[in-house]
Amino acid sequence: DWSSKLLPLSSTSGELQQETEPRRLPPPGKLDFGYVPAGVYETLAHYEPGPIGILFHLVHAFLCAVQPNAFPHDLIVKLAKDKFGAIHTEYQKALYYEVGFLVCAAVGLLFAVLLPVVGLFFCMCRCCDNCGGEMHQRQRKNADCRRGLLGTLLFSTSLVMTIGVLCAYAANQNLSSQVKSVRRLVNSNMRDLHTFANDTPVQIDYLISQYATAKSKVVYDLDNIGPLLGGRIHHQLEKEVHPALDQVLNMAGVKIERAIKAMRETREALENVSVSLEVLQEGTGKLNFNLSLVRTSINRTLSDPGCHDEESDATTAQLCRNIRQSLSQLQIGANFTRLPRVDAQLQKMNQVLKTDLSAIVHRGFSALNDTPHMVTEQTRSVVETVQNLVDGIGHNISSFSKAFPLQSCLSNFTIFISHAHAKIEDYYPEIDKLDFYRWIGCITLCCMVVLVLAFNYLGLLCGTLGYDKHASPTTRGCISNTGGTMLMAGVGFSFLFSWVLMGLVTVLFLAGGNLEKLLCEPFHSKDLFKVVDTPHLIHPEWKNFIPGYMYNDSELELTAESLYSTCKLNRGIYSAMRLDKVFNVSSFLNTSVFTKDVVLQLDSVKIDLRSIILLEAEGKQNLLDFSESGVSEINYADYLEEVNKGVTVVDLLSFSRELEAQTDLMPRGALQTALKGHVGTLQQIHRQQIIPMEQAMVRCALNQSMRYLERTASDLPNKILAILEAIDAAQLLISKNASHLISRETAKYTATIISYFHQYIEWVKTSLALEVAPCKPFSNMVDTAEIMACSFLTDSMNTFWMGLGCSTLFLLPSIVLAVKLAKFYRRMDTEDVYDDMETGINGYHSERSQGLPSPVTTSVPTYDTMNRFPRASAPPRHIDW
Repeated sequence: DWSSKLLPLSSTSGELQQETEPRRLPPPGKLDFGYVPAGVYETLAHYEPGPIGILFHLVHAFLCAVQPNAFPHDLIVKLAKDKFGAIHTEYQKALYYEVGFLVCAAVGLLFAVLLPVVGLFFCMCRCCDNCGGEMHQRQRKNADCRRGLLGTLLFSTSLVMTIGVLCAYAANQNLSSQVKSVRRLVNSNMRDLHTFANDTPVQIDYLISQYATAKSKVVYDLDNIGPLLGGRIHHQLEKEVHPALDQVLNMAGVKIERAIKAMRETREALENVSVSLEVLQEGTGKLNFNLSLVRTSINRTLSDPGCHDEESDATTAQLCRNIRQSLSQLQIGANFTRLPRVDAQLQKMNQVLKTDLSAIVHRGFSALNDTPHMVTEQTRSVVETVQNLVDGIGHNISSFSKAFPLQSCLSNFTIFISHAHAKIEDYYPEIDKLDFYRWIGCITLCCMVVLVLAFNYLGLLCGTLGYDKHASPTTRGCISNTGGTMLMAGVGFSFLFSWVLMGLVTVLFLAGGNLEKLLCEPFHSKDLFKVVDTPHLIHPEWKNFIPGYMYNDSELELTAESLYSTCKLNRGIYSAMRLDKVFNVSSFLNTSVFTKDVVLQLDSVKIDLRSIILLEAEGKQNLLDFSESGVSEINYADYLEEVNKGVTVVDLLSFSRELEAQTDLMPRGALQTALKGHVGTLQQIHRQQIIPMEQAMVRCALNQSMRYLERTASDLPNKILAILEAIDAAQLLISKNASHLISRETAKYTATIISYFHQYIEWVKTSLALEVAPCKPFSNMVDTAEIMACSFLTDSMNTFWMGLGCSTLFLLPSIVLAVKLAKFYRRMDTEDVYDDMETGINGYHSERSQGLPSPVTTSVPTYDTMNRFPRASAPPRHIDW
């Protein structure tokens, strides 16, 4: 049956549909070269001072108040260029910048010079019983209040001095503890330098080894040149010839079964028409002959005298007339004998179906879909040549590490690091010894203040605890007298130590303050780098001294700030030091140098697609034969006109029944008998001829077949011609435009291959600039030097002189307060005496209350109080009370 015949065609169509979809490979993407192996640098060049940082901030704030001027960039540059010869002309600017320090230093020097002089005169004055040296205390009503106020002020002053000493001691201890961290920082920096030297060759080797990644991708694309390049060509061909191919596919490709089915249905319809015509034409001739005999016989019967004699019944005559008139209806309706036969069209369709159109179309599309294989075969020699060139490029890139004396340079660098580290290790004992001496000296200075503080605190303690408000100045206890003596001892030591302390504080202030303002602060603000990077500063002929010294090219943009900043970001030393002046990787790894031969080979690819034939001549002729089968030449109007007619003009069965009814109305006799015989003949004709013809027409579906053929033949030639024209146009596109298309896609394929080399080389350049030999250890060394110089030494030294200076300054009020307060604690030699003084009047116990005689009326002292102490014998003034 038809389904079994169409099944193989359906499977063939499925195969064609699969083959028209070319095999796609993953599109070329960005190559992954991984991460350059890098060692971990352990130095953390960052210092957190901890709680003592509050003191550091206070010192910085004080220095900013003392020296609010901006960093003197221009002044320092001018002095440096003139080798400090311009100091004679620029001293005013220098003094203006240093005015804050100079004022403070002048105050300090004035303090250091005047205080010993004042102390000397003070001692001489006291030796003359002046300046509080007299052992006599004049009594006042507010004596207790004054003593308490003086004690409180002295204690507060001593407390401030104590805080200052503690700050100085904390700074001293911090510096000593941080000196112990110097070895750890230095060792960490040295280990980082060794890591830098050891990892750099490994990183260079990794860069070279990653050429294998690019090479493997190139080799993969070359091995798959058919699916890649051929697939692209096939895809573009499909895009350009798609309209034509789509029509061909609809007619004879993917839906080839429809075309074959249409051809077979056309042949089946022609066969139905041919068989039907043969049967109907034969039946029509016999029927026409039999109907003629019946008409003749009935006419002869109606010639009987009983139908027209005068003696006959009027009804019978009328019936005979009616029958005679209806005999004209006994004729055939559809005359199929006049219709032409379709044997010629049927024969052509049989000839068309002998050609296997599906196989022809399959061969055409197989040639188109075989483009990738065709490209593979035609480019085999070029691919082998390119693969050899790729291997050669790998050997050239491997010579990269040999072109630069990396190993020897790093070996020398490692030896230099080891020697430098050994020398630094030799200095550690000396540093520890110097730090110990420094610590002892600072502790000694602190102890000077502590000694004064000890006398102050002990004096306050003894004086406060031993003071008896009921005792007279001459009868004060030993503890109270000891307290006053200690206070005066503190005054004496204050005069002895203050000038030494203030002198050292002044020197440390000038040194530490200027270090902070001229070195540490501008380092953090990068102003120091601007001074160092000033053009022609180091050498009058060098714009930038680093490239001038290293490469003899001072115009190169390589400054100390850029070098430090780049290394701070842990970038590669190649970009930080601008080593391209020594070994230019860009010129060595030039893409065009490596790939020009590859480009030439790939550009020479010649691919011939002229063997692609979409539809062979046999297939075209088959389609032409189908369109010229003559189906369109059939006069379908005549066929449909005859088919739509009945077999006879009148329904023969109805006619016979009507004739029988009319015969029954006639009188019995020979006429009636004869007519009834004709009725039987008509019924027999209907049964034997009419019914078979009608059945044949229904069975053969002549009407549907003719209408199907009419629909098929209406536009069949135009469709076939349009398809053939489209196929010819598509074939012309493949033949004429293939060379341009091949050149364009080959150029894209070549660009893809070259892009792998370009990606690798750019990755190498980027890695050299950012990841290979990261120079963070060098910036760490600068930061470590800054930490040791500023955070360890300068901040600690500044905090030390700030604390010690604060304590030294408060020695002045301490001296004054201690001298005044000592009078209230020490035992006096004389006291104020009055005749009318009673017990408790002046706060002292009256001798009369003790049963003793009054001093006025008792024995006279051995010295003349009236002349030596006139104030003691004078009556008290009201104002003193």
